[in-house]
Amino acid sequence: MKISCASASSLFLVSSLLSLNGHTVGALSTPAAGAPTKTTAFSRLPVLENFDYTTNDRLPWIEQGYGTWKWKGHEINYVEMGDPSKPALLLIHGFGASSYHFRYNIPILARDHHVYAFDMLGFGLSSKPIQEYTAEVWKDQAVDFVREVIGKPVTISGNSLGGFTALYAAATEKDLINGCVLLNAAGRFKDQAVEEEEETEKNKFVEAIQAAIQRAVIAVSFVVTKQPARIQQVLKQVYPVNPANVDSELVESIQVPAQDPNAAEVFYRVIVKNGSGPGVYVDDLLERVECPLLLCWGEEDPWIKSAAADKMQVLKPTAKRVSIDAGHCPHDEAPQAVNTAISDFVREL
Repeated sequence: MKISCASASSLFLVSSLLSLNGHTVGALSTPAAGAPTKTTAFSRLPVLENFDYTTNDRLPWIEQGYGTWKWKGHEINYVEMGDPSKPALLLIHGFGASSYHFRYNIPILARDHHVYAFDMLGFGLSSKPIQEYTAEVWKDQAVDFVREVIGKPVTISGNSLGGFTALYAAATEKDLINGCVLLNAAGRFKDQAVEEEEETEKNKFVEAIQAAIQRAVIAVSFVVTKQPARIQQVLKQVYPVNPANVDSELVESIQVPAQDPNAAEVFYRVIVKNGSGPGVYVDDLLERVECPLLLCWGEEDPWIKSAAADKMQVLKPTAKRVSIDAGHCPHDEAPQAVNTAISDFVREL
């Protein structure tokens, strides 16, 4: 589904707020040498060493972060939970969100899987460098995380932009990624492409003025929409079935990171670069993906309609589909249904 700044500006405004702040634990956060081995009911990350996922269904919100993976000079926040001997599962959040958005999925899924989730560069508790942000950046991050941190066959799942990232990674890393789950994945199709090829050379002065105006508008929007009341209001629009899941902790996890000094500039750069959707077409990625594919779709999504999943099924007839009674974030609005769908899919691989 194509995402454009003009037609879906509200998507970008609230999405920017689904982000957190930064924290360093080390090159890769693991138990200290010689430390007693925890039971498999606890995460190997020190900050979660007392969190028993067999009895707790919700990941705690920790403002300082969970674990840190050093990637290309940047600090990437990540979560790891579950028995390493069980099937690996990687969860990737959507545009502007963070690994905490899988708060109701990670503990439950960790009972039968070795679960990982990370914050994409520029979002959440990961570093927010001032640089260009393209779909390739997050695809490379996902592939490198699979190779360097997980290091074994894994099923990759993502929501919204994270879904597109998961699909892109699955089309790239075919040896280690054994399955792909799309949760209302973003992305554009070939028949939705706007007339970029028809653009003529623009007057540089006019281009500069347009960029300045756009930056100002986005900056003002960012300031307005990072207010707690506005966050809650907009989120409830995309949780149409169970708006009660938009609680104070979720709002706080979104509002706190928006205070990062680089947050507004990163927001601007991501929107400008990805305003029409990632530069790679969903059609091409579906053609390249060889592993089993599951479309786990919130059918009440006001942003990425069910028609996008319909089109994916036409392009990839072997894809399975599970319809979820939820909006744009089915994993957080209807976690039980999504957890069941993912577990069943992994079990059949």
